[in-house]
Amino acid sequence: MLDTPTYTITEAAHYLKLAPATLRSWFMGRSYPKRDGPGYFEPLIQFADKDQRLLSFTNLVEAYVLRALRQNHNVSISALRNALDYAEQELKISRLLMKHDLLTATGDLFLQYYGELINLSQSGQLAMRKILEAYLARIEWNMELPSRIYPYVTSIDNQKIIAIDPCIGFGRPILIHKGISTAVIVDRIDAGESVETLAEDYDLKPDEIEMAIVYERAA
Repeated sequence: MLDTPTYTITEAAHYLKLAPATLRSWFMGRSYPKRDGPGYFEPLIQFADKDQRLLSFTNLVEAYVLRALRQNHNVSISALRNALDYAEQELKISRLLMKHDLLTATGDLFLQYYGELINLSQSGQLAMRKILEAYLARIEWNMELPSRIYPYVTSIDNQKIIAIDPCIGFGRPILIHKGISTAVIVDRIDAGESVETLAEDYDLKPDEIEMAIVYERAA
């Protein structure tokens, strides 16, 4: 189920709170202008289904981790690709972005190499590591493979109320306490029902209903 083609680019971008154009470039590459003609960035991540351009749950995790690595660092895609090539060739780990190895000494070697590629100072590398650790803490692992993501609802959110689990709700975001789809919550709110009514119907706290609304409506 981890590699089943499930999500469109638009859906995945919404769930991860990324610009669709950004996510598309990570999976499809993009052209860019150069003095001697157009250049091209090769994709960083491979679609689970390239023909239909569908992502799997593991693709979702890869994009989630990639977002963490690029957060607050205006770095080139080529530098990140070089770091991932280093992980595959020197550390012998393919698809590192979806591996538990990011939490081990192997992950430290990868981050050190990546930090050197983008000329981060020691303090900058430490800050990047802390950001990545915060993101990785919101992934559950089973046999060293990702099994669930608790996406951020807001930038200061430390709760794990909303989850994306390939085994629940067809892999769509849910309120994990009851397994209720966040999209269903918003549909009922938009239809005129109140937070209090939904909280009573689903035996949830009003705060959980409001969290689902904030998550679904976040840009």
